[in-house]
Amino acid sequence: MKSKISYWFLLGLMIWLIVVFLRKKGIFIPVISNHLTDFITVPMYAYLIEYLMNNVLKYQWKPDIKFILSSILYLSLLFEVICPMLSGKFTGDILDVAAYLLGGLLYYFQKRILMYK
Repeated sequence: MKSKISYWFLLGLMIWLIVVFLRKKGIFIPVISNHLTDFITVPMYAYLIEYLMNNVLKYQWKPDIKFILSSILYLSLLFEVICPMLSGKFTGDILDVAAYLLGGLLYYFQKRILMYK
């Protein structure tokens, strides 16, 4: 039996879609457009990979701290270093890296707490 997709993941997806829509309309809300989307990126990324591994590929896998930290490093390098070098549409920001880190660590520890209840 397949498990349902998390309401938290769907909420994060809705936030992303709303932010993209607002950006296309020229509406920019600084904290939401800049750091909230980065804060939810690592949790959404980790959840999506966990969901695909467990429910589509039928593995029993949970993201560990090494996966979370390497995801933070990967996303930080990609979106805050490499993409700004390739395009003027991207800007590197240390606060974005902090948002990836905080979101990833909160996701990891929240999953650990729920796992041991």
